Amino acid sequence: MISREPTLERLAIARQLLLEPFGLDESDLAKTLAEIKAHKVDEADLYFQYTRSEGWSLEEGIVKTGSFSIDQGVGVRAVSGEKTAFAYSDDISKASLLDAARTVRSIGAAAKGGRVKVPTRKVASSRSLYGGLDPIASLNSTEKVALLGLVEQMARAKDPRVIQVMAGLASEYDVVMVVRADGTLAADVRPLVRLSVTVITEQNGRREVGSAGGGGRFGLDHFDDALIQNYVDEAVQCALTNLDARPAPAGEMSVVLGPGWPGILLHEAIGHGLEGDFNRKGSSAFSGRIGQRVAAKGVTVLDDGTLADRRGSLNVDDEGNPSQRNVLIEDGILKGYIQDSMNARLMGVKPTGNGRRESYAHVPMPRMTNTYMLGGDKSPEEIVSSLKKGLYAVNFGGGQVDITSGKFVFSTSLAYWVENGKIQYPVKGATLVGNGPDALTRVSLIGNDMKLDPGVGTCGKEGQSVPVGVGQPTLRIDGLTVGGTA
Repeated sequence: MISREPTLERLAIARQLLLEPFGLDESDLAKTLAEIKAHKVDEADLYFQYTRSEGWSLEEGIVKTGSFSIDQGVGVRAVSGEKTAFAYSDDISKASLLDAARTVRSIGAAAKGGRVKVPTRKVASSRSLYGGLDPIASLNSTEKVALLGLVEQMARAKDPRVIQVMAGLASEYDVVMVVRADGTLAADVRPLVRLSVTVITEQNGRREVGSAGGGGRFGLDHFDDALIQNYVDEAVQCALTNLDARPAPAGEMSVVLGPGWPGILLHEAIGHGLEGDFNRKGSSAFSGRIGQRVAAKGVTVLDDGTLADRRGSLNVDDEGNPSQRNVLIEDGILKGYIQDSMNARLMGVKPTGNGRRESYAHVPMPRMTNTYMLGGDKSPEEIVSSLKKGLYAVNFGGGQVDITSGKFVFSTSLAYWVENGKIQYPVKGATLVGNGPDALTRVSLIGNDMKLDPGVGTCGKEGQSVPVGVGQPTLRIDGLTVGGTA
């Protein structure tokens, strides 16, 4: 059998699922875009999407729910200046495409000069970061139920104080096709899976919760027994530790953040402030600061959509641009912003491969992919032992940030009180309060243990959710405000 180059293979799959069943070909797409370009617009594109999703959940020892869905449709967009007109339909047909095109082209004035020249088609360059497999088919239904049952069995066997186990298994097969008015044609086939584990423990009438899990762009067979055991161990250990947690002290203090998922603070408090739309409008705390020092020396922050198999990675973004490894902050100096096509054009820079949308029913905007800080030269043990009195936050729950001011609030899910360089006891109810740009300048020690999260992140912005990744090494930040319960 002769195999095709991956980019061409993805285009073939997209045509097979998104065009051929509806009697469409690329000449129909060119006619649709010509309808839009009959008016004066700066950009126009068509975004086709086919998505199959499946989910299973276990609770009280049995698989209680299972779901399966198929969604497909097309979004049609025209951009004039900083104005966007957008229409979408779950009916993929010539008639609906032309109707949407005539609707969105009204954003621009009618052009003069007769026929619109159709640009030469060009297949967008793309990466090959993950296989084009269908993860839903990577295990059969019996194997999926058995996997969830194994989670229950392992968690119960771990400790008799485990009184409840909940587990979820989700998989998605997503095929997208982007056709731009400049002739660009791009496609991607995106597998995505996730396994989540939550346990409840009880001791002397007190109950605590622990959670863990992971995922990425691969098949469900990635979750072998050893990996499942790791997730179970982490969730149970968190819940058991919190059974002995004391009220968290409050006040201004030095805080050590653990590696991996605590990078969610970096994502929320700094990453969103580096997105192009906020900076073009001047509403970010980082607006107009390119080339300036915005962080302590040694702080280098990247947004990288090119990491193989990672949850936030993309072969091409949702505007047909190849994903990139973008250095946002280098040794404390602000180097650039995260850009989609429209904001990049308006700011006079190039897109960075960060144009993302939740689905065909949403407009693209600049969004993060995998955002992380590079490691330093200190061991994590050295960093923790440097604390005279402070908090060691190993893991986080939820958080929120105000983009304009950079102020953030995060709650810890696993944290310890440290005195004289020694961990004293776990604490519960600690929240971190600070300002993102200010917190970056207060980083005093950077660990050599940079770690990416296990593949569980979902980012929300303006009502849209997309999968993302985060990461960081162990960090010490001085002068953070800790809201506690003591």
